[in-house]
Amino acid sequence: MRGRDGGSGRAGKMAAAAAAGRAWGSRGMEAAAGRCRAPLPAWWGLLRGLLLAVLAAGSCQGNSVERKIYIPLNKTAPCVRLLNATHQIGCQSSISGDTGVIHVVEKEEDLNWVLADGPHPPYMILLDGNLFNRRVMLQLKGTSRVSGLAVAIAKPSPPQGFSPGLKCPNDGFGVYSKDYGPQFAHCNKTVWNPVGSGLSYEDFDFPIFLLEDANETQVIKQCYQDHNVPRDGSGPEYPLCAMQLFSHMHAVTSTVTCMRRSSLQSTFSINPEVVCDPLLDYNVWSTLQPINSSGKVDPEKEVIIVATRIDSHSFFWNIAPGAESAVSSFVTHLAAAEALHKVPDTHLLQRNIMFTFFQGETFDYIGSSRMVYDMEKDKFPLRLDNIHSFVELNQVALRNDSILWMHTDPVSRMNESVEVQVRNLLDILSNSSVGANVTLQEAGYSQPLPPSSFQRFLRARHIPGVVLTDHRTAFQNRYYQSMYDTPENIRMQYPEGLSPEETLEYVTDTAKSLAEVATVVARALYRLAGGANNTSAIQADPKTVSRMLYGFLIKMNNSWFQSIIKPDIKGILGDVPQHYVAVSSPVNTTYLVQYVLANLTGTVVNLTKEECLNPEKTPSSEKEMYEYAWVQGSLDPNSTSRVPYCVRSTVHLSKALSPAFELRQWGSTEYSTWTESRWKEIRARIFLVASRELEIITLVVGIAILIFSLLATYFINAKADVLFSIPRDPGAVAY
Repeated sequence: MRGRDGGSGRAGKMAAAAAAGRAWGSRGMEAAAGRCRAPLPAWWGLLRGLLLAVLAAGSCQGNSVERKIYIPLNKTAPCVRLLNATHQIGCQSSISGDTGVIHVVEKEEDLNWVLADGPHPPYMILLDGNLFNRRVMLQLKGTSRVSGLAVAIAKPSPPQGFSPGLKCPNDGFGVYSKDYGPQFAHCNKTVWNPVGSGLSYEDFDFPIFLLEDANETQVIKQCYQDHNVPRDGSGPEYPLCAMQLFSHMHAVTSTVTCMRRSSLQSTFSINPEVVCDPLLDYNVWSTLQPINSSGKVDPEKEVIIVATRIDSHSFFWNIAPGAESAVSSFVTHLAAAEALHKVPDTHLLQRNIMFTFFQGETFDYIGSSRMVYDMEKDKFPLRLDNIHSFVELNQVALRNDSILWMHTDPVSRMNESVEVQVRNLLDILSNSSVGANVTLQEAGYSQPLPPSSFQRFLRARHIPGVVLTDHRTAFQNRYYQSMYDTPENIRMQYPEGLSPEETLEYVTDTAKSLAEVATVVARALYRLAGGANNTSAIQADPKTVSRMLYGFLIKMNNSWFQSIIKPDIKGILGDVPQHYVAVSSPVNTTYLVQYVLANLTGTVVNLTKEECLNPEKTPSSEKEMYEYAWVQGSLDPNSTSRVPYCVRSTVHLSKALSPAFELRQWGSTEYSTWTESRWKEIRARIFLVASRELEIITLVVGIAILIFSLLATYFINAKADVLFSIPRDPGAVAY
């Protein structure tokens, strides 16, 4: 816009300025200057540069104000919504999150302030873990004065026990019903989980979060002490410390409703919005003698199934340590599998043995019901007719006087042939414990089976079987399906001052005890499969059990687990192990059980990486009989690199998705129908909130400033020619 001096230059300059001056808005200041008759002063460009720099800095630091206002809570676990064929359970917030003034409740008397006396409802309660029980929660559920809940973990664990599960787990989906052993249905004979409150199966219309970090809990308490503590019985003054929880769930009502909505979206929408997902994963299984996994086992071949579950649950999403309810049994199972694979004459055994690890059993037997369904539909290498007998490990860590109880089904034993086989099974198990530090006793002929995967097989066929537990009647585990079912619950103790590597290798008393159980089970299975040699050499390794307990209960990301998994899945090794089945598969637990089982029962073969990853290209690989895995290996002592190798095993995965979803029978009463709602975001934060009066005043002042700014802008725009004109240069006047 700068023209040359002289008449023609001025004319061109004025024409260009007139054209540029027609635009106003984000370039209004430039256009105003463009209408001037002389060059812009130097300070104007400097001012524009400073203004742009300030705006750029403001955009880069746009969230700095938010950081000053809010303190995020990063170590939390939400209660989420689950659904089945008939109803919904769990918790959720409103779509924009729920907010309330924080009140700390450490004894029941503190609830009075929240429920009646407090002048600033709704309240966000910071609840002591010892008060997180059904009685208190139902009080809070019935009031509009509560907008949410943050639960602090009780340390030590509540001595009276805490189980948010049902008193009769998986009721209605086992073998007992009005048509089969009605006297045992609905736990009429034995209440297996007497401390079960059923809290996990309630529906709450406000968010509930678990505070996993004691430091964050202390920050909240300090904020409460500084701002919210009532003074002399009267309410505290503003500003008050508040909390906001976000956990809005997309699915509502039931699995039938949410799956129908998702199905319609998938059919008619280009970008379908799925609102819920079935709980699913994979079962892990292997055999002592290799079988063709893509074919069918000979109908005459008998197979003994050894089973256990590998999943757990608690009130909060993905908080499922499951030390007694799951880990103790599947670790024992893995140790027994290793002990049997070391026996030199297993290839000569009359019967094969199948080691099976079921996923999703907490939610109405997802894994076992799917395997039975696949066997019935010829979608699995085995058929139900191939099953000779069934042995299940189910909660075995909390034994009294070293007694392990053998549970059988009294209804099927009324059949004479089944009774003979069950009696033989019981005798072999009892004899295998002679000389060991474990005593096996029969629970009683009139005692029904506890909740177990074996029940799903009995629904399909009368199979001789036994379930081994540490309880004769009610569970010994006072923290069943709870966040407190931790290593401490099964008495795992380590000396102080050990490094992570030393802790991994340290053999605890719990490990020794479970190794004894694994030894007895392995010896019994050998006899049951037709083994005739002396079983004294069959011995489970306590060191292996120690490693597994450490990895599955304390720290997954350890040197042993790192060495036995594939390089491309090393990201699954988180710090704190959890064993929730979830909706994305396989979950960490499934992967690790798969590779631990392959490591303990497989063989290291001399194959290159290319040959191991593509065994079908190697003529002698017997791809139909074995699975091959190229694993990371241990660290080379002389460098930071690893020494990978190829493992050949008989370990396989099979789908653990309820048949109800294969059949699209979302309202099924035969199969599990559990789904998990989807959500957009899960987060929590605290901040100071002003009084309602101050908020209204701030809003009004803000609106007034906005109106004033709009009016000022209008008048400045209207008078721009006058306000932004530059005096003419006297020397440039033309006569």
